[in-house]
Amino acid sequence: MILAIEPVLIFLRKFFIYQGEIGMKTTWKPSIIVAALVVLLVAICLPGTSAREPRANRAAVERTREQVKMLDDIYKVAVVLITQHYVKTEDDLPAGTAAKALFAAIKEKGWHEVNLLDATGEPYNDENTPTDTFDIEAVKSLKGGATFVDSVIVRDGKKYLRAATPIPVVLEKCTMCHDNYKSAKEGEPIGILSYTVPIK
Repeated sequence: MILAIEPVLIFLRKFFIYQGEIGMKTTWKPSIIVAALVVLLVAICLPGTSAREPRANRAAVERTREQVKMLDDIYKVAVVLITQHYVKTEDDLPAGTAAKALFAAIKEKGWHEVNLLDATGEPYNDENTPTDTFDIEAVKSLKGGATFVDSVIVRDGKKYLRAATPIPVVLEKCTMCHDNYKSAKEGEPIGILSYTVPIK
């Protein structure tokens, strides 16, 4: 607030000094005084901003973005390794199911939120269907060739980074439980990981 008011105080100081200097020649008009006070009042009401704040906010968003990219790599590598080494038949626990259990535990602990969502229009479970605007638009962008989409949101007064990344078919085993994946083109997203991560 100090930074917001200081220039106005300087202006008013000069204004009143000037008025004092010419006070013998002119009469102070009430409208001039009222205008000056209004300027001061507006300055007091406006929240003060520092030149460092936008830069700090951008830095925080970029840190969070890099955090999401790191988490994304870890989660996807884990799913691939589980599928390669532990999923042998349709009766084995799918890596996607294991990942969703992990995501639920992480959310419960309050770290961040990750959702595994369908991008084919034929979800394995209805709960995998994108429902909010960000996820719906993210699916469109990622299927259109984007590799990362994000947006800053405010929820309950706190800032979060919403982000999404594509999930293509990387292993033939993925088609054991998802027959519709067989028709997916190479590199085409059949799902997305949708993140909601606090910006700190």
